[in-house]
Amino acid sequence: QVHLVESGGDSVKAGGSLRLSCLASGDTINKYSMGWFRQAPGKEREGVAAINNIGMTNYVDSVKGRFTISRDNSKNTLALQMNSLKPEDTAMYFCAADSQYFLRSLDSRVFDYWGQGTQVTVSS
Repeated sequence: QVHLVESGGDSVKAGGSLRLSCLASGDTINKYSMGWFRQAPGKEREGVAAINNIGMTNYVDSVKGRFTISRDNSKNTLALQMNSLKPEDTAMYFCAADSQYFLRSLDSRVFDYWGQGTQVTVSS
């Protein structure tokens, strides 16, 4: 199975930017669809962005135009570039992998493997 480790979370002011990274080991991510999810305290886990094996993407409406998901299969990494951050983006962000590589689902139930998360805090 694939092991995922996120990094890049930080505390920033509204309007700022962050780039999250997910490093995979134990398997190559070209075998998976990949996604970013987030969960704020007391809230349900939410699908943020997903990318399938051929690079097709899907985003939750609230981040369209602000966030960009990308993958670098040669480096076995997944990234989430987050611009124009808002306080409501504050959450723990998780990287996930889905063995059904042709999908680009934002449903967390589809994903098989998860990282431990990285905290993003946006202050107003």
